[in-house]
Amino acid sequence: MELVISEDRGAVRHVVLNRAEKRNAFNFELVEALGDALASAADDSSVRVVVIRGEGSVFSSGMDVKELASLSGSPQRLREFRRRAIQAWNLAEEMTKPTIAQIHGACMGGAMELALDCDLRVIDTAARMSIPEVRLGLIPDVGGSSRLPAVVGLGRAKELILTGREFDAEEALRIGLANRVADAAELDAATEELTTDLTAGFAVPIGLAKRVLDAAAKPALSTTLELEVTAQEVSVASLSAAMRDAAAATGE
Repeated sequence: MELVISEDRGAVRHVVLNRAEKRNAFNFELVEALGDALASAADDSSVRVVVIRGEGSVFSSGMDVKELASLSGSPQRLREFRRRAIQAWNLAEEMTKPTIAQIHGACMGGAMELALDCDLRVIDTAARMSIPEVRLGLIPDVGGSSRLPAVVGLGRAKELILTGREFDAEEALRIGLANRVADAAELDAATEELTTDLTAGFAVPIGLAKRVLDAAAKPALSTTLELEVTAQEVSVASLSAAMRDAAAATGE
């Protein structure tokens, strides 16, 4: 089974997460397959717009918890997993072609960070989203802390990240996270309408404008991405210490 399916609809390539039985949770294999698919789309001159969406009931539940648990005892392996995810996620932002996250069902944690790497987001009215890492003893470290403020503003980004609470499509539209919102039955049509608008212009100036806008909005991105790694390692060490203290207190 292909973990990522690429479908061409004219000049628009749909990159589809296809691990539906695991709610499209990202393990090493899915991260690498997504990176390969996005690199292929970036290099294909016939592709003008890229849409990332999920097969099954959700866009993605985020990072695979079992995968992370297996890496928790090895900071080096955890950093490697994070590095590969960052490389894949960054492709959505760095390619000169507009990228769209088509979100339905749920979009949590690392998946929300992937959506933030995309230029635009089309969201199902019934979708639920969150960046819940602080509730797990972690921070968003695949670009969420670095990119969310540029999309929704610093105050709203702090609220969503520091509380880790869920929010819906209506709120996403209100705060500027969603570009379009539609009922599930109309979600594909809403995305198609946006891709039609994006392919109406000339490819070269669209790509150049995208890069200038990103540079203006996130001038210190490389620095803050590295800061996320350092902060996450401190968080993990703190969480491990807290778990050891709890175990000692209970005599386990």
